[in-house]
Amino acid sequence: MFAAVTAPSPPATATTAVFVARGLTKTYTMGEVKVHALRGIDLDILASEFVVLLGPSGCGKSTLLNVLGGLDTPTGGTAFFRDHDLTHASESELTRYRREHVGFVFQFYNLIPSLTAVENVTLVTEMSERPMRPEEALALVGLGDRLHHYPSQMSGGEQQRVAIARAIAKRPDVLLCDEPTGALDFATGKIVLEAIARINTELGTTAAVITHNAPIAQIADRVMRMADGRIASVERNAAKLRPEQITW
Repeated sequence: MFAAVTAPSPPATATTAVFVARGLTKTYTMGEVKVHALRGIDLDILASEFVVLLGPSGCGKSTLLNVLGGLDTPTGGTAFFRDHDLTHASESELTRYRREHVGFVFQFYNLIPSLTAVENVTLVTEMSERPMRPEEALALVGLGDRLHHYPSQMSGGEQQRVAIARAIAKRPDVLLCDEPTGALDFATGKIVLEAIARINTELGTTAAVITHNAPIAQIADRVMRMADGRIASVERNAAKLRPEQITW
């Protein structure tokens, strides 16, 4: 289904940690009420690893992903991306970090409706130092024949794959995905997960996917289960499945 692509460079060794967090907390104040979104998170995510953060809505998954992606800052603890201190970085430093190292995929696609698929991806490549060609990024997610279609002419799954192509076109070190199949049906969701898994495998891109959908955890190298702002357990899949093998 998806066109072949050559990785730009060999992936980092599997023992290299790209994210290290210790004692990570995040508290939001809403009037007189304090909401503890993260309650002392310790984690390591390795280079080229595929991690699923699993848990119910409100358990802190999105908050954790936003801190790792430089979209939010923690209240306490430390978070590092390699040698980048995300905890004490300035807004300009976080902006540069996001631009150079992170690709984001959200539940809703956030495509510009007046631009074609290839034009939506080109927006990112024009701001990147070493981008892949927009056509190559779209071919990687199986949309090589949909370059000049507008979002209104595409299904939800196709739009999500354009969003993935846009995220990986700048060759990010990490791909952070927040409920990427949440707005999709079962069959379409598996196609989107196949695209993410292929990027992780062929480009060596570290991938972290958050979901409340337990079967999706079967495609990960490791599963981090979250509850009440904490990581309740970390498990390694002894028999990692391909996206087409799972059902929900």
